[in-house]
Amino acid sequence: MGTYFAIGLVFVGCCSNVVSLELLVREFPGCGNIVTFAQFLFIALEGFIFEANFGRKKPAIPVRNYVIMVTMFFTVSVINNYALNFNIAMPLHMIFRSGSLIANMVLGVIILKKRYSASKYLSIALVSAGIFICTVMSARQVNVANEGSEEQGFHAVMHWLIGIGMLTFALLMSARMGIFQETLYKQYGKHSKEALFYNHCLPLPGFLLLSTNIYSHAVYFSQSTPVVVPETGLTVPIMWVYLLVNVITQYVCIRGVFILTTECASLTVTLVVTLRKFLSLIFSILYFQNPFTAWHWVGTAVVFLGTLLYTEVHSSLHAALRGPSVKEKKAE
Repeated sequence: MGTYFAIGLVFVGCCSNVVSLELLVREFPGCGNIVTFAQFLFIALEGFIFEANFGRKKPAIPVRNYVIMVTMFFTVSVINNYALNFNIAMPLHMIFRSGSLIANMVLGVIILKKRYSASKYLSIALVSAGIFICTVMSARQVNVANEGSEEQGFHAVMHWLIGIGMLTFALLMSARMGIFQETLYKQYGKHSKEALFYNHCLPLPGFLLLSTNIYSHAVYFSQSTPVVVPETGLTVPIMWVYLLVNVITQYVCIRGVFILTTECASLTVTLVVTLRKFLSLIFSILYFQNPFTAWHWVGTAVVFLGTLLYTEVHSSLHAALRGPSVKEKKAE
């Protein structure tokens, strides 16, 4: 029951979160900082009450290690959301972040001296090719959308390239954080809920650096179209409603992934998250009518094919199908 409940949380929470984020970004493309701050604040408050027991519980992992992890986590979260300011469409944003396998493998080889099978390298090549196709097609759309003067087109493309650079940096930083987290868990044991709390609590002072941007968007949100809250008769600006939905769904998504990691093998978790990304992408394209050409579909298919190859789904299915017959032979 726990597994199905967790899968339900992941699909409902994460897919709803993407929808609410797109609703926010379409109205105010520069609202990434206030969204990140709201998510961090909510999860930190929940963790302070239920995990840290109002600060009375001593952390199992030394706080100095969390400071390093938090610096990376805060940087990744802010840059990923801020990249949306640079003409990065939501579908490309989702596809690009699906390339985490590439970054993990590259840094695993460089830092941990890992070696992988030929199928793993092939899967990474497929993911890289898929992201490259989608990125090039998106670059062409930026050019088409800015056909005014040559100078305007050049500035639009350069603006977009900065966003791509930010996503690439965040991808590598996220992979480095994963490796650091892996070494910490080997040394001190797994404490996922504790890490979730400290990863969201310790960075909160860092948002003071972004306070001007956060405040200005809070003002913009307050000036948005008011809507009536059912049963209460209260009127609330619609952007605050979208933000509240985004924060709650982000929490549901993270909790679902956490429960899933305790209930299932890592392969299952990867498959569920990958399928969730694919459905979010499809919904974003169809519902919000984001521009998506045939080449984008090809690139997306190649990315997910590479991801499934990396997780060795074919081997797992083959083993599952052969399992009963092998057991019967042993019984005989």
